[in-house]
Amino acid sequence: MSQSTNTFTAWYRPMLARRSGEEHRAASALELFFDLCFVVAVAQASSAFEHELVSGRAGHGLLGYALVFFAIWWAWMNFTWFASAYDTDDVPYRLLTLVQIIGALVMAAGASKALEHGDFAVTTWGYVVMRLAMVSQWVRAACTDRERRRSAVRYAVGILVLQVAWLVRLAVPVVGGTFTFAVLAVLELAVPVWAERAEGTTWHPQHIAERYGLFTLIVLGESVMAAGLAVSAALETHQRYGAVLPVALGGLLTVFALWWLHFAQNAHRQLRTQRTAMLWGYGYYVVFAAAAAIGAALAVNVAHVTGDRALTDVQAAAVYTVPVALFVICVWLLHRRAAQASAAGNVLPPAAALVVLSLTFSPFPVLGTGVVASLLIVGSVVLARREEQVSGS
Repeated sequence: MSQSTNTFTAWYRPMLARRSGEEHRAASALELFFDLCFVVAVAQASSAFEHELVSGRAGHGLLGYALVFFAIWWAWMNFTWFASAYDTDDVPYRLLTLVQIIGALVMAAGASKALEHGDFAVTTWGYVVMRLAMVSQWVRAACTDRERRRSAVRYAVGILVLQVAWLVRLAVPVVGGTFTFAVLAVLELAVPVWAERAEGTTWHPQHIAERYGLFTLIVLGESVMAAGLAVSAALETHQRYGAVLPVALGGLLTVFALWWLHFAQNAHRQLRTQRTAMLWGYGYYVVFAAAAAIGAALAVNVAHVTGDRALTDVQAAAVYTVPVALFVICVWLLHRRAAQASAAGNVLPPAAALVVLSLTFSPFPVLGTGVVASLLIVGSVVLARREEQVSGS
Protein backbone atom coordinates (compact mmCIF):
# COMPACT_ATOMS: atom_id res chain seq x y z
CA MET A 1 0.00 0.00 0.00
CA SER A 2 1.37 3.44 -0.92
CA GLN A 3 2.06 6.00 1.76
CA SER A 4 -0.65 8.40 0.61
CA THR A 5 -3.44 5.81 0.91
CA ASN A 6 -2.94 4.92 4.57
CA THR A 7 -6.06 5.41 6.69
CA PHE A 8 -4.20 7.18 9.49
CA THR A 9 -1.63 9.88 8.90
CA ALA A 10 1.71 9.39 10.65
CA TRP A 11 3.15 12.16 12.75
CA TYR A 12 6.42 11.88 10.87
CA ARG A 13 7.97 9.82 8.11
CA PRO A 14 11.49 10.21 6.69
CA MET A 15 11.16 12.02 3.37
CA LEU A 16 12.64 9.40 1.07
CA ALA A 17 12.20 9.28 -2.69
CA ARG A 18 9.25 7.25 -3.91
CA ARG A 19 9.80 4.75 -6.71
CA SER A 20 9.12 6.07 -10.22
CA GLY A 21 7.72 2.65 -11.14
CA GLU A 22 5.40 2.37 -8.15
CA GLU A 23 2.24 0.46 -9.03
CA HIS A 24 -1.28 1.87 -8.71
CA ARG A 25 0.03 5.38 -8.07
CA ALA A 26 -2.86 7.85 -8.15
CA ALA A 27 -3.53 11.40 -7.04
CA SER A 28 -4.13 11.66 -3.31
CA ALA A 29 -7.10 13.34 -1.65
CA LEU A 30 -4.76 16.11 -0.48
CA GLU A 31 -3.59 16.76 -4.03
CA LEU A 32 -7.19 16.99 -5.26
CA PHE A 33 -8.02 19.42 -2.46
CA PHE A 34 -4.92 21.43 -3.34
CA ASP A 35 -6.08 21.67 -6.97
CA LEU A 36 -9.54 22.87 -5.97
CA CYS A 37 -8.04 25.62 -3.82
CA PHE A 38 -5.73 26.65 -6.63
CA VAL A 39 -8.66 26.94 -9.02
CA VAL A 40 -9.85 29.84 -6.85
CA ALA A 41 -6.74 31.71 -7.96
CA VAL A 42 -7.35 30.67 -11.57
CA ALA A 43 -10.95 31.88 -11.37
CA GLN A 44 -9.91 35.23 -9.91
CA ALA A 45 -7.30 35.74 -12.62
CA SER A 46 -9.80 34.78 -15.33
CA SER A 47 -12.45 37.09 -13.88
CA ALA A 48 -10.04 40.03 -13.70
CA PHE A 49 -8.95 39.31 -17.27
CA GLU A 50 -12.60 39.35 -18.36
CA HIS A 51 -13.10 42.71 -16.63
CA GLU A 52 -10.12 44.18 -18.48
CA LEU A 53 -11.43 42.92 -21.81
CA VAL A 54 -14.94 44.26 -21.24
CA SER A 55 -13.39 47.60 -20.25
CA GLY A 56 -11.60 47.76 -23.60
CA ARG A 57 -8.09 47.27 -22.16
CA ALA A 58 -7.28 44.04 -23.98
CA GLY A 59 -3.51 44.61 -24.25
CA HIS A 60 -3.12 45.63 -20.62
CA GLY A 61 -5.31 42.77 -19.45
CA LEU A 62 -3.47 40.17 -21.54
CA LEU A 63 -0.08 41.17 -20.13
CA GLY A 64 -1.34 41.16 -16.54
CA TYR A 65 -3.08 37.83 -17.06
CA ALA A 66 0.07 36.23 -18.47
CA LEU A 67 2.13 37.41 -15.48
CA VAL A 68 -0.38 36.43 -12.80
CA PHE A 69 -1.08 33.09 -14.40
CA PHE A 70 2.63 32.34 -14.50
CA ALA A 71 2.79 32.66 -10.73
CA ILE A 72 -0.26 30.42 -10.28
CA TRP A 73 0.94 27.77 -12.71
CA TRP A 74 4.53 27.71 -11.50
CA ALA A 75 3.58 27.29 -7.84
CA TRP A 76 1.13 24.51 -8.75
CA MET A 77 3.64 22.78 -11.01
CA ASN A 78 6.41 22.77 -8.39
CA PHE A 79 4.13 21.24 -5.77
CA THR A 80 2.92 18.61 -8.24
CA TRP A 81 6.35 17.35 -9.30
CA PHE A 82 7.67 17.45 -5.74
CA ALA A 83 4.69 15.45 -4.49
CA SER A 84 5.21 12.90 -7.24
CA ALA A 85 8.70 12.20 -5.86
CA TYR A 86 8.39 12.87 -2.11
CA ASP A 87 4.78 12.70 -0.88
CA THR A 88 5.12 11.29 2.65
CA ASP A 89 1.58 12.27 3.71
CA ASP A 90 2.71 12.84 7.30
CA VAL A 91 1.67 15.73 9.53
CA PRO A 92 4.54 18.13 8.57
CA TYR A 93 3.89 17.47 4.87
CA ARG A 94 0.17 18.23 5.22
CA LEU A 95 0.80 21.37 7.27
CA LEU A 96 3.30 22.72 4.74
CA THR A 97 0.76 21.99 2.01
CA LEU A 98 -1.76 24.01 4.00
CA VAL A 99 0.69 26.91 4.01
CA GLN A 100 0.90 26.67 0.22
CA ILE A 101 -2.89 26.68 -0.01
CA ILE A 102 -3.00 29.82 2.15
CA GLY A 103 -0.46 31.43 -0.19
CA ALA A 104 -2.59 30.49 -3.19
CA LEU A 105 -5.65 32.14 -1.65
CA VAL A 106 -3.65 35.27 -0.82
CA MET A 107 -2.43 35.34 -4.41
CA ALA A 108 -6.02 34.95 -5.62
CA ALA A 109 -7.06 37.92 -3.48
CA GLY A 110 -4.48 40.09 -5.22
CA ALA A 111 -5.23 38.99 -8.79
CA SER A 112 -7.65 41.83 -9.54
CA LYS A 113 -5.26 44.54 -8.34
CA ALA A 114 -2.43 42.98 -10.31
CA LEU A 115 -4.37 42.89 -13.58
CA GLU A 116 -6.32 46.13 -13.28
CA HIS A 117 -3.78 48.41 -11.59
CA GLY A 118 -0.44 46.66 -12.00
CA ASP A 119 -0.18 46.31 -8.22
CA PHE A 120 1.53 42.96 -7.60
CA ALA A 121 2.11 43.42 -3.85
CA VAL A 122 -0.53 40.99 -2.56
CA THR A 123 0.11 38.52 -5.37
CA THR A 124 3.85 38.57 -4.71
CA TRP A 125 3.42 37.96 -0.99
CA GLY A 126 1.10 35.04 -1.65
CA TYR A 127 3.56 33.60 -4.15
CA VAL A 128 6.50 33.96 -1.75
CA VAL A 129 4.55 32.22 1.04
CA MET A 130 3.93 29.24 -1.26
CA ARG A 131 7.51 29.08 -2.42
CA LEU A 132 9.00 29.32 1.06
CA ALA A 133 6.86 26.34 2.05
CA MET A 134 8.44 24.49 -0.86
CA VAL A 135 11.89 25.44 0.44
CA SER A 136 10.97 23.75 3.72
CA GLN A 137 9.90 20.63 1.87
CA TRP A 138 13.16 20.48 -0.07
CA VAL A 139 15.16 20.96 3.12
CA ARG A 140 13.31 17.96 4.58
CA ALA A 141 14.21 15.92 1.49
CA ALA A 142 17.85 17.02 1.70
CA CYS A 143 18.08 15.89 5.32
CA THR A 144 16.77 12.37 4.75
CA ASP A 145 17.37 11.43 1.09
CA ARG A 146 21.16 11.19 0.93
CA GLU A 147 21.23 9.80 -2.59
CA ARG A 148 19.54 12.93 -4.02
CA ARG A 149 20.74 15.45 -1.48
CA ARG A 150 22.56 17.59 -4.04
CA SER A 151 19.39 18.02 -6.10
CA ALA A 152 17.31 18.85 -3.03
CA VAL A 153 19.84 21.40 -1.80
CA ARG A 154 19.97 23.05 -5.23
CA TYR A 155 16.18 23.33 -5.26
CA ALA A 156 16.08 24.79 -1.75
CA VAL A 157 18.87 27.32 -2.35
CA GLY A 158 17.64 28.35 -5.81
CA ILE A 159 14.06 28.89 -4.69
CA LEU A 160 15.10 30.75 -1.51
CA VAL A 161 17.40 33.16 -3.34
CA LEU A 162 14.71 33.95 -5.90
CA GLN A 163 12.10 34.65 -3.21
CA VAL A 164 14.46 37.23 -1.75
CA ALA A 165 14.76 38.72 -5.24
CA TRP A 166 10.96 38.88 -5.63
CA LEU A 167 10.66 40.76 -2.34
CA VAL A 168 13.48 43.14 -3.31
CA ARG A 169 11.67 43.80 -6.60
CA LEU A 170 8.54 44.58 -4.60
CA ALA A 171 10.32 46.84 -2.09
CA VAL A 172 12.34 48.75 -4.66
CA PRO A 173 10.02 49.42 -7.61
CA VAL A 174 11.92 50.41 -10.70
CA VAL A 175 11.09 51.37 -14.26
CA GLY A 176 10.70 48.26 -16.38
CA GLY A 177 8.76 46.14 -13.93
CA THR A 178 7.69 43.74 -16.67
CA PHE A 179 11.33 43.22 -17.66
CA THR A 180 12.42 42.39 -14.11
CA PHE A 181 9.43 40.05 -13.77
CA ALA A 182 10.49 38.27 -16.96
CA VAL A 183 14.09 37.93 -15.76
CA LEU A 184 13.04 36.43 -12.43
CA ALA A 185 10.53 34.14 -14.16
CA VAL A 186 13.27 32.80 -16.44
CA LEU A 187 15.48 32.19 -13.41
CA GLU A 188 12.61 30.35 -11.72
CA LEU A 189 12.31 28.12 -14.79
CA ALA A 190 16.06 27.50 -14.68
CA VAL A 191 16.12 26.19 -11.09
CA PRO A 192 14.65 22.71 -11.87
CA VAL A 193 16.92 22.35 -14.92
CA TRP A 194 19.96 23.10 -12.74
CA ALA A 195 18.81 21.00 -9.79
CA GLU A 196 17.86 17.93 -11.80
CA ARG A 197 21.33 17.77 -13.34
CA ALA A 198 22.72 16.64 -10.00
CA GLU A 199 20.92 13.32 -9.46
CA GLY A 200 17.35 13.78 -10.67
CA THR A 201 14.18 13.23 -8.67
CA THR A 202 12.01 10.12 -8.99
CA TRP A 203 8.77 11.57 -10.34
CA HIS A 204 6.15 9.07 -11.49
CA PRO A 205 5.10 9.35 -15.19
CA GLN A 206 1.54 8.05 -14.75
CA HIS A 207 1.03 10.14 -11.63
CA ILE A 208 2.25 13.31 -13.34
CA ALA A 209 0.08 12.67 -16.39
CA GLU A 210 -2.96 12.15 -14.15
CA ARG A 211 -2.27 15.30 -12.15
CA TYR A 212 -1.97 17.44 -15.28
CA GLY A 213 -5.10 15.86 -16.71
CA LEU A 214 -7.09 16.52 -13.55
CA PHE A 215 -6.02 20.15 -13.43
CA THR A 216 -6.92 20.59 -17.10
CA LEU A 217 -10.33 19.12 -16.33
CA ILE A 218 -10.86 21.48 -13.40
CA VAL A 219 -9.78 24.54 -15.39
CA LEU A 220 -12.08 23.64 -18.30
CA GLY A 221 -14.89 23.15 -15.80
CA GLU A 222 -14.22 26.58 -14.34
CA SER A 223 -14.49 28.02 -17.85
CA VAL A 224 -17.87 26.35 -18.31
CA MET A 225 -19.07 27.78 -14.99
CA ALA A 226 -17.87 31.29 -15.84
CA ALA A 227 -19.55 31.15 -19.24
CA GLY A 228 -22.75 29.76 -17.73
CA LEU A 229 -22.96 32.61 -15.25
CA ALA A 230 -22.42 35.14 -18.05
CA VAL A 231 -25.15 33.57 -20.19
CA SER A 232 -27.57 33.47 -17.27
CA ALA A 233 -26.93 37.13 -16.42
CA ALA A 234 -27.31 38.18 -20.05
CA LEU A 235 -30.62 36.38 -20.47
CA GLU A 236 -32.02 37.85 -17.27
CA THR A 237 -31.01 41.36 -18.28
CA HIS A 238 -31.50 41.51 -22.04
CA GLN A 239 -33.75 38.59 -22.99
CA ARG A 240 -31.90 38.38 -26.33
CA TYR A 241 -32.13 34.62 -26.73
CA GLY A 242 -31.40 34.67 -30.46
CA ALA A 243 -28.07 36.43 -29.92
CA VAL A 244 -26.93 34.62 -26.77
CA LEU A 245 -27.84 31.01 -27.55
CA PRO A 246 -25.43 30.58 -30.53
CA VAL A 247 -22.59 31.81 -28.29
CA ALA A 248 -23.63 29.45 -25.50
CA LEU A 249 -23.94 26.48 -27.86
CA GLY A 250 -20.63 27.25 -29.55
CA GLY A 251 -18.89 27.57 -26.21
CA LEU A 252 -20.26 24.25 -24.94
CA LEU A 253 -19.27 22.44 -28.15
CA THR A 254 -15.79 23.95 -27.96
CA VAL A 255 -15.09 23.04 -24.34
CA PHE A 256 -16.43 19.51 -24.83
CA ALA A 257 -14.26 19.04 -27.92
CA LEU A 258 -11.17 20.37 -26.11
CA TRP A 259 -11.83 17.98 -23.25
CA TRP A 260 -12.13 15.10 -25.71
CA LEU A 261 -8.98 16.13 -27.55
CA HIS A 262 -6.92 16.37 -24.38
CA PHE A 263 -8.02 13.11 -22.80
CA ALA A 264 -7.61 11.14 -26.02
CA GLN A 265 -3.84 11.39 -25.45
CA ASN A 266 -1.56 8.86 -23.77
CA ALA A 267 0.38 11.47 -21.85
CA HIS A 268 2.62 9.18 -19.79
CA ARG A 269 4.24 7.80 -22.96
CA GLN A 270 5.76 11.22 -23.55
CA LEU A 271 7.36 11.32 -20.09
CA ARG A 272 10.30 9.03 -20.73
CA THR A 273 13.31 11.26 -20.17
CA GLN A 274 14.11 14.26 -18.00
CA ARG A 275 14.42 16.52 -21.04
CA THR A 276 11.08 15.62 -22.58
CA ALA A 277 9.43 15.85 -19.16
CA MET A 278 10.77 19.40 -18.72
CA LEU A 279 9.54 20.49 -22.14
CA TRP A 280 6.18 18.81 -21.56
CA GLY A 281 5.73 20.27 -18.09
CA TYR A 282 6.70 23.79 -19.13
CA GLY A 283 4.58 23.66 -22.28
CA TYR A 284 1.46 23.17 -20.21
CA TYR A 285 1.65 26.79 -19.13
CA VAL A 286 0.04 27.67 -22.47
CA VAL A 287 -2.50 24.83 -22.24
CA PHE A 288 -3.68 25.84 -18.77
CA ALA A 289 -3.63 29.57 -19.48
CA ALA A 290 -5.58 29.12 -22.73
CA ALA A 291 -8.14 26.85 -21.06
CA ALA A 292 -8.74 29.37 -18.28
CA ALA A 293 -8.94 32.27 -20.75
CA ILE A 294 -11.70 30.57 -22.76
CA GLY A 295 -14.21 31.14 -19.97
CA ALA A 296 -13.38 34.85 -19.82
CA ALA A 297 -13.54 35.07 -23.61
CA LEU A 298 -16.97 33.42 -23.70
CA ALA A 299 -18.26 35.89 -21.13
CA VAL A 300 -16.85 38.78 -23.19
CA ASN A 301 -18.58 37.51 -26.33
CA VAL A 302 -21.88 37.11 -24.47
CA ALA A 303 -21.60 40.73 -23.34
CA HIS A 304 -20.65 41.75 -26.87
CA VAL A 305 -23.71 40.24 -28.56
CA THR A 306 -26.01 41.76 -25.94
CA GLY A 307 -24.85 45.29 -26.68
CA ASP A 308 -21.62 45.91 -24.71
CA ARG A 309 -19.37 47.16 -27.49
CA ALA A 310 -16.16 47.96 -25.63
CA LEU A 311 -14.36 45.82 -28.22
CA THR A 312 -14.78 45.67 -31.98
CA ASP A 313 -16.29 42.57 -33.56
CA VAL A 314 -12.84 41.33 -34.58
CA GLN A 315 -11.34 41.96 -31.13
CA ALA A 316 -14.20 40.17 -29.36
CA ALA A 317 -13.82 37.21 -31.71
CA ALA A 318 -10.02 37.14 -31.39
CA VAL A 319 -10.03 36.89 -27.60
CA TYR A 320 -11.97 33.64 -28.08
CA THR A 321 -10.48 32.06 -31.20
CA VAL A 322 -6.84 32.66 -30.24
CA PRO A 323 -6.86 30.73 -26.92
CA VAL A 324 -8.83 27.89 -28.53
CA ALA A 325 -6.28 27.65 -31.35
CA LEU A 326 -3.41 27.81 -28.85
CA PHE A 327 -4.94 24.98 -26.80
CA VAL A 328 -5.33 22.75 -29.86
CA ILE A 329 -1.83 23.44 -31.19
CA CYS A 330 -0.08 23.02 -27.83
CA VAL A 331 -1.87 19.77 -26.96
CA TRP A 332 -0.92 18.43 -30.39
CA LEU A 333 2.73 19.51 -30.08
CA LEU A 334 3.12 18.18 -26.55
CA HIS A 335 1.53 14.80 -27.27
CA ARG A 336 2.15 14.04 -30.94
CA ARG A 337 5.25 11.91 -30.38
CA ALA A 338 3.43 9.73 -27.88
CA ALA A 339 0.22 9.57 -29.91
CA GLN A 340 1.88 7.76 -32.85
CA ALA A 341 -0.70 9.26 -35.20
CA SER A 342 -0.67 8.91 -38.96
CA ALA A 343 0.34 11.72 -41.29
CA ALA A 344 -3.33 12.68 -41.67
CA GLY A 345 -3.76 12.60 -37.90
CA ASN A 346 -0.88 15.01 -37.50
CA VAL A 347 -2.34 17.39 -40.09
CA LEU A 348 -5.81 17.66 -38.56
CA PRO A 349 -5.01 19.63 -35.35
CA PRO A 350 -2.92 22.41 -36.93
CA ALA A 351 -5.39 22.66 -39.82
CA ALA A 352 -8.28 22.99 -37.39
CA ALA A 353 -6.38 25.65 -35.43
CA LEU A 354 -5.84 27.68 -38.61
CA VAL A 355 -9.53 27.44 -39.51
CA VAL A 356 -10.46 28.57 -35.99
CA LEU A 357 -8.19 31.60 -36.33
CA SER A 358 -9.79 32.45 -39.67
CA LEU A 359 -13.19 32.50 -37.94
CA THR A 360 -12.06 35.66 -36.15
CA PHE A 361 -13.40 37.55 -39.15
CA SER A 362 -16.67 35.61 -39.47
CA PRO A 363 -20.11 36.76 -38.23
CA PHE A 364 -20.44 33.81 -35.80
CA PRO A 365 -16.93 33.10 -34.47
CA VAL A 366 -17.91 31.26 -31.28
CA LEU A 367 -20.46 28.96 -32.89
CA GLY A 368 -18.14 28.39 -35.85
CA THR A 369 -15.29 27.51 -33.50
CA GLY A 370 -17.48 24.98 -31.71
CA VAL A 371 -18.39 23.35 -35.03
CA VAL A 372 -14.76 23.19 -36.20
CA ALA A 373 -13.61 21.77 -32.86
CA SER A 374 -16.34 19.13 -33.07
CA LEU A 375 -15.32 18.22 -36.62
CA LEU A 376 -11.73 17.87 -35.40
CA ILE A 377 -12.88 15.25 -32.91
CA VAL A 378 -15.00 13.45 -35.51
CA GLY A 379 -12.05 13.35 -37.92
CA SER A 380 -9.69 12.12 -35.21
CA VAL A 381 -12.07 9.33 -34.18
CA VAL A 382 -12.60 8.21 -37.80
CA LEU A 383 -8.84 8.17 -38.48
CA ALA A 384 -8.14 6.27 -35.27
CA ARG A 385 -10.77 3.70 -36.21
CA ARG A 386 -9.28 3.23 -39.68
CA GLU A 387 -5.80 2.82 -38.23
CA GLU A 388 -7.10 0.13 -35.87
CA GLN A 389 -8.69 -1.73 -38.78
CA VAL A 390 -5.50 -1.52 -40.85
CA SER A 391 -3.28 -2.68 -37.99
CA GLY A 392 -5.69 -5.55 -37.21
CA SER A 393 -5.92 -6.79 -40.77
